[in-house]
Parts: sequence; C-alpha cells; structure tokens
Amino acid sequence: MATTSGHGRLVTGVAWALLLLGLWLWGREATEGPGGSSAPTHGDIAAVGRPLGVALPPAHAPLTRAAEPRRVEIPSLGIAAPVVARGLDADGAIDPPPFEMPQTVGWFGPGTQPGADGAALLVGHVDTETRPAVFYGLSAARPGEKVRVTRTDGTVAEFTIDDVQVLPRTAFDPSRAYGQHHPHRAELRLITCGGTFDRAAGTYSANVVVSAYLTGAA
Repeated sequence: MATTSGHGRLVTGVAWALLLLGLWLWGREATEGPGGSSAPTHGDIAAVGRPLGVALPPAHAPLTRAAEPRRVEIPSLGIAAPVVARGLDADGAIDPPPFEMPQTVGWFGPGTQPGADGAALLVGHVDTETRPAVFYGLSAARPGEKVRVTRTDGTVAEFTIDDVQVLPRTAFDPSRAYGQHHPHRAELRLITCGGTFDRAAGTYSANVVVSAYLTGAA
C-alpha cells in the first residue's frame, strides 16, 4: 500500500464495511497511491493456494477469554511487528496504521479477536513511497508455516497457515477472503496489496490474503 502525493496518511489496500450483529463482514478494495515498489508482483508468483500433500495439524478449540492482539510474528518470513486496533474512517473503510508506522499491523478491532471463534482480520502495508513495509513478503507464505499472535492476556495464539491467495479486484468475493471458512473455528486473515500497481488508476490490481487457523495456545 502506498501514499498519494499530498495525502497526509497511507491509505489501506483493503477495507471493510461493518456489518455486525448477525450480518457479515464484507470487503472492498480501496488502495490509492504511487506504489513505491513494484516488487509485490514477484512475491505474488509465490502464492500457492492450498496444495495437496501438505500435512496440517488439527484445529485447536477457540479461546474463550477475550483478549486483544498486541504482536504478530511469522518466523518463516522474518515478520515481527506490533499490532494496533483500528476502526473505520469517515468513508466506511478500515483506518490503517498511520503513514509514520509502516512496520505496524492493524487489527480490525470491531471484529473477531485472534483466537476467538470466527475470522480475525489483520492488515498491513506492503510498501511506502520509498521502501518495503511490514507485509512486503507476505505472499511468499506457505501452508504449514506458523503465525504467532501475542495477546493482552499473556497468551500466545499459534496459527497454522492453510491457504495463500492473490485475489484480483475484479469479481472480488469478500466472503471468500474475509469470511470464516469452517464453523466454530478460530481463524486469521493477513491481508495486504498485491498484483501490479496501476499508476493511472492509483490502485494495486489485487489483494494478497493469507488464511490461517488456530492450532495451539500457550
């Protein structure tokens, strides 16, 4: 995700309209900016979906104690970043971490907490005008790799990646990207911009969506 010249903040590559209390979380892509780096394209090639033959562990029961995320780590990608809660801005889009915090991950606070029943949403910038950001290498994630989320209650929720997709903006299916894949399971979505950057349109062509599910807690 990248800034537009003259704008005071970095605009997120993905945003959600809030439909709670029996409704659904529906997504919409709202990236703007000059695209400081074109390298997400090469990373997108690595996105592998859910390949056959990858042994995945059984799901852990959802955690019942409420706790917000404070830190996320993906050891295989060298990602270790603080997490801050974000809501919706005046346009109904998720308000990302400020431009001055490109190495910080935003959690959609009105939604599911990581480790709870449902799909928790974490969004990070892929780049700035000058350098890679926190989720620059996200599309290189592989099924079977671990994501660890440290929570405010002191627990570390461990998730196992089971799906990596690059979803084009055209014919975008928000339920596929952000909805819970299996009932009564604690799931996680890590989301950033992907595809190629169209300078004329001011948008990236796709979203990278990494899906994971809870497999342990300590």
